[in-house]
Amino acid sequence: MTTQGQLLQLHCHGLSHDGRGVARLPDQSVVFVPDLLPGEVAGVRLLRQHRKSWEGIVQNRSLISPERRQPPCILAERCGGCSLQHLSDSGQAQAKQDSVQAALRRIGHLELDDSVLQPFLSCPLTLGYRNRAVIPLERREDGHLRAGYYRTGTHTLVNMNECPVLDPRLDRLLRPLKNDLESSSWPVDRHLQTHGGLRHLALRIAPSSGEILITLISSHSNLEGLERMANRWMHCWSDVVGVCLNLQPKNTNTLFGPDTSVVAGRGSVTEHFAGLDLQIAADTFFQVNTSQAERVVSLIAAALGACSGGLLIDGYCGIGTYGLPMAAAGWRIHGIENHPASIALARHNAAANHLDERCTFDVVDMAEGLSRCLDQATAVLLDPPRRGLDPGVVSALIQSPTPTLLMLSCDPATLARDLRLLNETYLITSVQAIDFFPNTSHVETLAVLKARDLTRATGH
Repeated sequence: MTTQGQLLQLHCHGLSHDGRGVARLPDQSVVFVPDLLPGEVAGVRLLRQHRKSWEGIVQNRSLISPERRQPPCILAERCGGCSLQHLSDSGQAQAKQDSVQAALRRIGHLELDDSVLQPFLSCPLTLGYRNRAVIPLERREDGHLRAGYYRTGTHTLVNMNECPVLDPRLDRLLRPLKNDLESSSWPVDRHLQTHGGLRHLALRIAPSSGEILITLISSHSNLEGLERMANRWMHCWSDVVGVCLNLQPKNTNTLFGPDTSVVAGRGSVTEHFAGLDLQIAADTFFQVNTSQAERVVSLIAAALGACSGGLLIDGYCGIGTYGLPMAAAGWRIHGIENHPASIALARHNAAANHLDERCTFDVVDMAEGLSRCLDQATAVLLDPPRRGLDPGVVSALIQSPTPTLLMLSCDPATLARDLRLLNETYLITSVQAIDFFPNTSHVETLAVLKARDLTRATGH
């Protein structure tokens, strides 16, 4: 009988969605083990039992994978931010490709031809690629301020002074900003357990221009001397173009609240992206890996083909990251998004790039927005959040199929679920996994679908 605390020799046969090694007990129960790679054999101590699985920890290794390497970050074993630093670049590529294909088979019940499954698109820059970070804060009883990400599976902060995956121009600000926040009298109360205060430090850079935004996320605005501190930061670092304060008084998983004010400088950075100049604010979504996002623009353009002035619906459009480059290529764009600040920037970006005559935008629920215009669309591009498509969105796509449907997903599991639901109406012609987040277990996937009933989809 298997018991808690037991030490067993286990063989790792794969990785979970969050980068933990997966092994099986003699009774076929699954054991999830951090820092264990496929092919390795290790002595694993069983820590906790769940209904259908165990958690374990490596005590020793008798067989080490040739893909194992020394992590580039000194906090890799403790910090939960990057779960695959101990795996080689080629090993990460294979693991991510495998995770997408496994989700398509297991969740989507899809067996796709090799001609549909495209080669994995690796990221040439595996460190220093992140253009944004939102870092939790806490102040200890002795007054020292800690900033960092959580230990895997906990809410325990791992204090950090540097982060190798951050753009180096952001990374160099971490320690001095921490020191200034520590020396301030501002309260820090991430979980709103006392009277509130600072919760997160957010940093954003536009890699092409080098412009940086510093944003403090707080439950209230009672931060005496903030304007003086903000002006000092802008004086110290010429590439800091603005300091903002975001108010998030609610204890939710949503990091940013609805209200952001500019304390000093301006509230956005300018990114030269895919031939356009885009304004990006502190609290609006933009892909954290700029160079990979530009490569996706090329993939989208290739999938859409030559444009004859057709209408492309840009769902979950954000600030226009993918839709506006398609407008520059000749498409008419209708962007749909439920975040008003993002739509405001999308409209500004369209006008600033002289594309506003080809672009319209709507702040509306996605299902409702799609139902209004799907019958006019030549193509639809969707970049949904991690939860994937809501049932109403799927229903709209099935009831009014569009000739071409592109989906950019950040979760293989929800993508597989959505593709299964759409599979009777659409033919999946291409699936390509893309590495936006080297050294983590996260993977993006671009799926291209064509309406099976082209007569119905084109209205002829």
